Amino acid sequence: MGVLDKFEKGVERVVSTAFAKAFRSEVKPVELASALRREVDDRAAVVGRDRTVVPNEFTIELSSADLQQVEDWGAEPLADELAANVTDHSTQQRYAFVGPVTVAFVENEELETGRFQVRSATVRGAVAPATSVAATPRHPLVDIDGQRYLLTGPVTVIGRGSEADIIVDDPGISRRHLEIRVTPDGVIASDLGSTNGTFVEGHQVPAATLVDGNTITIGRTRILFWTGTDDEDR
Repeated sequence: MGVLDKFEKGVERVVSTAFAKAFRSEVKPVELASALRREVDDRAAVVGRDRTVVPNEFTIELSSADLQQVEDWGAEPLADELAANVTDHSTQQRYAFVGPVTVAFVENEELETGRFQVRSATVRGAVAPATSVAATPRHPLVDIDGQRYLLTGPVTVIGRGSEADIIVDDPGISRRHLEIRVTPDGVIASDLGSTNGTFVEGHQVPAATLVDGNTITIGRTRILFWTGTDDEDR
């Protein structure tokens, strides 16, 4: 199965058969998926050796009827699946993001039913889904339950609440539990007054300077930290 086939089938899985049928002559999810894939490929920019950056924020303009259809059947889960598939496609192509991938739907009254437009932007954020990009001294990487994030901002907050940069579904974690700050002198993890505390290599600490390969534990969740600094640099 090719990348495009998997990209489209991933979108189809998130919607019900009734949802797929409802689109008929209107915009179909697989068409949106294909358009996002083309947008990513067309706007891929080589910024360095082995590093090609692509857009991470996408806005899909729809007719009034198509937007209503999307909202009736769940705009949020469809947007999430499209964003996930953009990430999968980018992993296959060895692209990189500078911020989290988001997809939004907006109305364009000038569009006819079945027609749509895609706008994209490259917007730096606190974290980005880590595709083929390895950690670097400038942008460390964390692995949380197998999901990797590149820390592209100077400060990243991890917690259970929606205000956190990385949201972790763990009842033992506070809404704003842990802050990871990237500074010229090192990467510092600080507990934000959480209920259950923060542990680095098994020791509860209010704050700690992290080194490559450290394990951070909050609640029942283990976070692996990588700086991308090799032994000679250290």
